[in-house]
Amino acid sequence: MDLDAVWKTIDDERLSLADLLDDLSPTEWETPSLCTGWRVRDVAAHLTLSHTGVLAGTTAFVRARGSFNRMIRDSALRQARLPTSSYAPMLRAMAGSRRKAPMISHLEPLIDVLVHGQDIAIPLHREREMPPAAAAAAADRVWPDLYPFRAGRRLRGVQLRATDHAWSAGEGALVEGPISALLLLLTGRREAAVSRLRGPGVALLA
Repeated sequence: MDLDAVWKTIDDERLSLADLLDDLSPTEWETPSLCTGWRVRDVAAHLTLSHTGVLAGTTAFVRARGSFNRMIRDSALRQARLPTSSYAPMLRAMAGSRRKAPMISHLEPLIDVLVHGQDIAIPLHREREMPPAAAAAAADRVWPDLYPFRAGRRLRGVQLRATDHAWSAGEGALVEGPISALLLLLTGRREAAVSRLRGPGVALLA
């Protein structure tokens, strides 16, 4: 995907996710997401921080004592104190902007909204389709060694092949399925992905 297509997809995904958030009940906001220890509310809050600037990001990093993972979690939990009605308007306000956090490519916001959209939707049993071309672009960015996923190391010994897009990676026993499921696998959502995958390599994923 070219740069304009990536940002157009990011806009579309943020807007559709905002529509989903508008429809959530109080119970759904508190439902555990696919991210261990994160509620749906926390994931939504995290997504509204995609425009964090250098100063705010540096301050959060120092506050987290130099831990990237702690910075991400603590920032999301602080943001999660806002009323749940805040998150959909904040996502909609990002549409049309190409602003992103420092020191990342334009593909990281794409990965974020695609994968975290599933982190929210799947536990709530909400259907949320992932555009195959966008998922493939995200998978190309993740594979093989994007931090923190390190997918090439975790998935050594299997060949991944999409059944709905011309995307493949790795060597070994075949694992195939929709590119959306493969992207979830690459980003560490094995349990959510494996039921949609097939092939002799599936048994090795555990």
